[in-house]
Amino acid sequence: MQFSQTKKSLFKHLLLFAVTLLTTTLAGAEWMHNKLLFYGSERLTLKELTQGWHFSLPLIGFLTIHELGHYFTARFYKLRVTLPYYLPLWTGFLSIPSIGTFGAVIKIKEPILSRKTFFDVGIAGPLAGFFAALSILYGGFTHLPPPDYIFTIHPEYAMYGHDYAHYVYEDGKMNIALGRNLVFLFFEKLVVSDPALLPNQYEIIHYPWIFAGFLALFFTALNLFPIGQLDGGHILYGLVGKKKYTPISLTLFFLLVFYGGLGLISPYSSLKKLLIVIPLYIGFLYFTFQKLELQRMFKLLIALAIFTAQLLFAYWQPHWVGYHGWFVFAFLLGRVIKVHHPPTIQNAPLDTKRKILGWAALFIFIICFSPQPFIMK
Repeated sequence: MQFSQTKKSLFKHLLLFAVTLLTTTLAGAEWMHNKLLFYGSERLTLKELTQGWHFSLPLIGFLTIHELGHYFTARFYKLRVTLPYYLPLWTGFLSIPSIGTFGAVIKIKEPILSRKTFFDVGIAGPLAGFFAALSILYGGFTHLPPPDYIFTIHPEYAMYGHDYAHYVYEDGKMNIALGRNLVFLFFEKLVVSDPALLPNQYEIIHYPWIFAGFLALFFTALNLFPIGQLDGGHILYGLVGKKKYTPISLTLFFLLVFYGGLGLISPYSSLKKLLIVIPLYIGFLYFTFQKLELQRMFKLLIALAIFTAQLLFAYWQPHWVGYHGWFVFAFLLGRVIKVHHPPTIQNAPLDTKRKILGWAALFIFIICFSPQPFIMK
């Protein structure tokens, strides 16, 4: 019976892996060739579809290495843990771009009792994934195609020559650029042999290894946010303990809400619009904070304070707008992932080597973080 259950579980993991490999390959082909599978005047050919592995393999490889870092560390501590669950998510059939996956997760099936164990399990994934991301980016940036490669994706650019960027990016055409981070800038400035080979910011999505490497950095930064039950939250909890952790995590969470929601409401809107939108917005903030371990009135006061600060900031600098994707992420943190950290029974401080690793991981978060990771024009 136990053997049968094990085989069924293994089959589920392998099936999810296979489906996610397929969906990321489809998504990769769509990004590479600027075509959709079912829509548009030009459809993806079978040959173009199979080329999607240039995106899917590095991305799936990164996700696997990240999750196996958690998995093997959990097994080292003899914790009951699942193999990675890969999460396929392809929306090309709806004419909506996607990367083919929602990531991967493992599930630890018993409580973690000590700060040290939380720290070790939490940090292993991002550290392993970060070095995988560096490898992917190194491969992408050291094997850049010639500048004319972009004309095979956008033949219409050829009439402008290599000066095409001054003519083709018009507002309203859903051009997608990738925001810079310090790691990306390092590869662009110090690794690329010929700057003329560097792709335009709005064309990186067609360079599968670089795009996959950027996504690897993005997911690494996302997991290393020192908030709640993210990997970065486990690391911060291990470093500072529960007493100091809670106010730090809450403060960072509220700052994320403030930045992400900046510019959603403008004091220069009509009074009628403001009278409708303001109560809805404050209510949404309160709903986001509802599961925080704070008194109800305090949560409402914080929602009012953040809204007031955003409104005053928008009055002072109306052109400064936050990245609204972080606002959505903050909502998921508040409602699903949780901002607070589960307590531990064993709370002995970490040794010096782990503390150094912990601060190194927070440094990795800084250099992987893009304030605006995806830019639409």
